[in-house]
Amino acid sequence: MRHFVPRLIIATLFFLCVQSHTTQAQTLVTYGDYLISKDDFLRAYRKNNTKGKPTDKSYKDYLELYTRYKLKVREAYDLKLDTLPTLITEMQNFRNQVADNYMNDADNLEKLTKEAFERSQKDIHLAQIFISIPQNTNAEDTTRAYQKVMQVYDELKKGKDFAKLADAYSDDPFAKINHGNIHYITVFSLPYPLENLAYSTPAGKFSAPYRGRNGYHIFKNLGERKALGRIRAAQILLIFPINASDEAKAETKQRADSLYRVLQQNGDFGDLARKFSGDNISYQNGGQMPEFGVGRYDPAFETVAFALNRDGQISQPIMTSFGYHIIKRLGRKPIAETQSKAVMDAFKQQVMNDSRIEASRKVMSQKIMRVTGFTENSFPENELWNYTDSSLLNKKLPTFPDLDANTPLFSFTKKKVSVRDWVTYRNSIKNVFSLTKDKSNRAILDEYEKTTAYDYYRAHLEDYNSDFAHQFQEFKDGNLLFEIMQRKVWDKASSDSVGLRAYYEDHKAKYWWEPSADVILFTCSSEKTAEDVKRRMKSIAADWRRITDSSNGLVQADSGRFETAQIPPADKGQLQAGQFSAMQRRANDNTLSMAYIIKTYGERNPRNFYDAKGLVINDYQSFLEGKWISELKQKYPVKVDVAVMKTLPK
Repeated sequence: MRHFVPRLIIATLFFLCVQSHTTQAQTLVTYGDYLISKDDFLRAYRKNNTKGKPTDKSYKDYLELYTRYKLKVREAYDLKLDTLPTLITEMQNFRNQVADNYMNDADNLEKLTKEAFERSQKDIHLAQIFISIPQNTNAEDTTRAYQKVMQVYDELKKGKDFAKLADAYSDDPFAKINHGNIHYITVFSLPYPLENLAYSTPAGKFSAPYRGRNGYHIFKNLGERKALGRIRAAQILLIFPINASDEAKAETKQRADSLYRVLQQNGDFGDLARKFSGDNISYQNGGQMPEFGVGRYDPAFETVAFALNRDGQISQPIMTSFGYHIIKRLGRKPIAETQSKAVMDAFKQQVMNDSRIEASRKVMSQKIMRVTGFTENSFPENELWNYTDSSLLNKKLPTFPDLDANTPLFSFTKKKVSVRDWVTYRNSIKNVFSLTKDKSNRAILDEYEKTTAYDYYRAHLEDYNSDFAHQFQEFKDGNLLFEIMQRKVWDKASSDSVGLRAYYEDHKAKYWWEPSADVILFTCSSEKTAEDVKRRMKSIAADWRRITDSSNGLVQADSGRFETAQIPPADKGQLQAGQFSAMQRRANDNTLSMAYIIKTYGERNPRNFYDAKGLVINDYQSFLEGKWISELKQKYPVKVDVAVMKTLPK
């Protein structure tokens, strides 16, 4: 042992030296007492340079920009700008907006997303036998339902026909009609527990009984097929009258056949849907329905809709329990077969909006209790419930030797929760029956512990989630950058009239007018409006504001001197005073731009201070920023580790 200890010490010191050297090697830049790690630089570089392969030049150029950014933000911290009330409020608002995106267990969410994608690849032809349990149930009702479903299950195992057993035993109101056949389902068609049951039952087999919210389910997988995907369709629905007789149904079919004949003669589907369809949701939109997949609507409806083999094809009238439908296919979207980022992001969003996310939240809740250092202290429960009930009833609070308002009940790494906190919470929810009805104080305390842990985790999210920490820090640094740039550069450049004038005088040789013109630039909503402007300008050219003011927003205009390159397309050499330039249609909003020429300047000539002021402000800002950066580099000396720079991946 005497020989082993020194060796252990030496080995430990060697490891620490290697670790220290590795850490130092990963420091790409130091500025004063601060550093930029290789990993941080690469993360920022990759986020902002998505095109082309990295090169030594692109790394060098971006490192200069990134270092300047870090210097500015460091100065903002040193000036305590992060303590400004407005910035603190903005950070809290940002946290409130984005934190929920990180309050799910990432691994479990990823697992659920992948599972949903895999299930989306096939549709399952499903049948079921459902044995209901009454809502206001008692032990006898539950036992009776259990015995019934187990009897059915035993008969299935003996080889009895599933459809006949559905007819005889199923409490599904449609069982007498469909013999338990509920047609095809796919992912997201059923509540998640029932979806699990369906997808875990092999083709041709039936499941063991599963107790759901309202009763017991036995599923049979009648067969599987490659998923049909989703479809966009429009419908005209002629609804059956309530308690329709056979004669009424026949009359409805005659009307449906008449509409179908009109459609066959090029009748307008949308117009007919608006006039005759009884679907209160879709008729106003010409019959157009939301995009749907299998397992959403009546099986007869879906069968016909998915059988339409081209866009624009119209089905013959088909009957469901609602009435007669005429369906028009508008588009078809095959199921995605590759796990691209866009596809998986879409599935993840569906998972987060689906009941299955509760499974992820339960896992997340367990993780939160673990990582936040949750510890429940030992306390006399009877005394706590006595103390709690006295507070709820506004009675004098009892005195106990082992418990008072300051007694800690449970704690986290950076927070303790006392009896006072618990009693305050308990009083705040005493009239919220959804949180208290039929629940003991112990059960309510358990929920309070979970809720408090959740809130604590959320408030310290950057300590537990590196992705959120990076996003939160980026937003904070961005706000600080804006604030300090406003103070050090932008406001100063705009308000320093003496400095602006001096900068102009020192650099006036760079501010010139290229060939230009005094013009009125018009933006018009349509060609008709533009022609109307042209006509009116001939008579009241000097009063162009009256034209825009009376246009109800259809015409916008601005006047000034513009260089020829800034004027809407025309033969630039033939711009003439008193004439309009050619019109230019803007692709982003389909408006038309044109210029009315007041005076032309064919020769290049210098700009005076007033004409150059906007350009001078921009250049003066750059001048002030460059001067400030030089000062910051003196305050925080910058040193680049060339050896680490050479290891950046190409």
